[in-house]
Amino acid sequence: MTTSSKDRVRLWLRLLKVVRGVETQLRDRLRREYNTTLPRFDVMAALSRHAEGLKMSQLSGVLRVSNGNVTGIADRLSEEGLVERIPVPGDRRAMVLRLTAAGQAEFEKQAMSHEDWIDEMLHGVSADEARTMAARLQAFADAADAQTKQKEDAHAQ
Repeated sequence: MTTSSKDRVRLWLRLLKVVRGVETQLRDRLRREYNTTLPRFDVMAALSRHAEGLKMSQLSGVLRVSNGNVTGIADRLSEEGLVERIPVPGDRRAMVLRLTAAGQAEFEKQAMSHEDWIDEMLHGVSADEARTMAARLQAFADAADAQTKQKEDAHAQ
């Protein structure tokens, strides 16, 4: 292993440790303060960015999880009146999932707390550092996505 590859492995392990630590705290706070889970929060967050709603397959794509993972969460959110299912005209099997007014209000409360929690956990990172790190990580993610698409395209031929 080269020095640079060892440095990259160390970076990966540190990123993973930070992400897991933050995620653990978020899961705990969401459970304690809102009696909810991080996956439910993620579904509501995705829907909050799409006022017209999303088909289940679109929602799965946005969240990068399987339809099966989203279905159970959608069922429970629907039972609680936080999301509604709207039939898609011309497609009997398809449904659009959309936040209800109650769901939007609940998500806004949770999102404000979520932002405060993240701000508190990352208080040692300046705004400039946060922007720089976010841009670098986005560039890394974009490159990884492009590489994955290239491999998929090559495999499809």
